[in-house]
Amino acid sequence: MIRSLRRRFLVIAMLSLAGTLFLLCLAINLGYRLVSTHRADTVIGTLHQNAGSFPSPEEVPPDPGAHSGFLLTQETPFETRYFTVHLSSDGTQMDVNADHIAALDPDMVADRVEEILDSGKASGYLGYYRYGVFEEEDGITIIGLDCFLQLQAVGSVLRITVLASLACIAIVFVLLVLLSRRAVRPFAENLEKQRQFVTDASHELKTPLAIISANTGLLEATLGDNRWLASTQAQITRLDRLIHHLIELARTEEALPDEELEPVDLSQLAEDAVQDFQPLAEAAGKTLDAAIQPGLVIRGSGGNLARLCGLLLDNSVKYCDPGGHIRLALSRRGRGVQLTLSNPCASLDPSVIPKLFDRFYRADNSRARDSGGCGIGLSTARAIVQRHRGKLTARGMDGGIQFTAFFPL
Repeated sequence: MIRSLRRRFLVIAMLSLAGTLFLLCLAINLGYRLVSTHRADTVIGTLHQNAGSFPSPEEVPPDPGAHSGFLLTQETPFETRYFTVHLSSDGTQMDVNADHIAALDPDMVADRVEEILDSGKASGYLGYYRYGVFEEEDGITIIGLDCFLQLQAVGSVLRITVLASLACIAIVFVLLVLLSRRAVRPFAENLEKQRQFVTDASHELKTPLAIISANTGLLEATLGDNRWLASTQAQITRLDRLIHHLIELARTEEALPDEELEPVDLSQLAEDAVQDFQPLAEAAGKTLDAAIQPGLVIRGSGGNLARLCGLLLDNSVKYCDPGGHIRLALSRRGRGVQLTLSNPCASLDPSVIPKLFDRFYRADNSRARDSGGCGIGLSTARAIVQRHRGKLTARGMDGGIQFTAFFPL
């Protein structure tokens, strides 16, 4: 269980970190892209306001100053590569100015203008050129800005943030692996103290129970049949059974020692359990059948796995509707073995299914008391499955319930 807790701690921590870094990278890169695009649009707007050129040097202060939303310096006109095109209203005349860009000649600019007009957009990117289309009284003005360096910077920021995030994830993962044992140590210690308390208390209760049982037996021998003594003896038997189950639950929640691991024929265990419970099911007016794939072997504790089959079948026989049909199935599923047990139970509220594995929880107290149940059978079953690195789940069916135990191979 501690190993499972460490694994869950690592998974949750790493998923949280990865999600946070993903959102951070997304915000940084989207923000940088938006800022770059806004700056390009501001430059294009400045060029349009000044008839396709920048303000004269006399209008720009020597120190950087804000102009139309971005820092404009006297060097800006020499750093910016752009072209301008003016189309007449009837589309018969095109004036192309490619003096401020070396990569394109007027014919190449004209080709790009056709693509821009075909797109039908007022602004956008064409390759690594940012363009703006402005409708005027005498025609249309198109300004294209070379944004190669800005887009290259956007790509560099993306690569840097991704690599930095991956490096951060790797470093944090190593640290968490090294520190996770210390992080779960308080929980492990509390759990161990709880198990020890349950075991010690159960053993301490056994002696007075044995004395009370012996005294009750002597009173029965002396006084004869007495319903009060019979009731006391029944409660002693019930309490003794509860103590036995508590000790068993505490043991099954401990890690499975390596010396107890052995190849176990789960198919044979399931068949034996079905044969043992068929008479009980028939006596209760219920039917029990099985579909068991032969030769399914897993590594584990044969005693624990036999107990698991018995607990699940006992639960189904007790709580199956009168005249109901109980079905056990065992088969290979992917990289593991799956054991399922289903039975009708019309009185079961689907909302309580997640609570069925809680200790001392009973969906129907009166039926559990009449059948001798103490509310920890399914808790023990889940502990056995988890002890074998598996998972036990329950889900509602049409008027019934199905338990599924999966054991990885």
